[in-house]
Amino acid sequence: METFKIEVKETLSKIIEIEANSADEAFSKIQDLYKKEEIVLDADDYVETEFLKSE
Repeated sequence: METFKIEVKETLSKIIEIEANSADEAFSKIQDLYKKEEIVLDADDYVETEFLKSE
C-alpha cells in the first residue's frame, strides 16, 4: 500500500468597512487590527474547501 499526501485547504473571508484617508491607510489599519487579533475570522466566514494533491 502507498502513502499519499493530500492538502486540505479552507478559505475564510470577511469584508470590513473602515474609514481612512486613502486605500493605503485603510490597508494599514486593517493589517494592524488583524495583527492585534481585533479581527478574527471564524466558521461564519467560511468560503470554500479545496483538496490538493501534494507532491
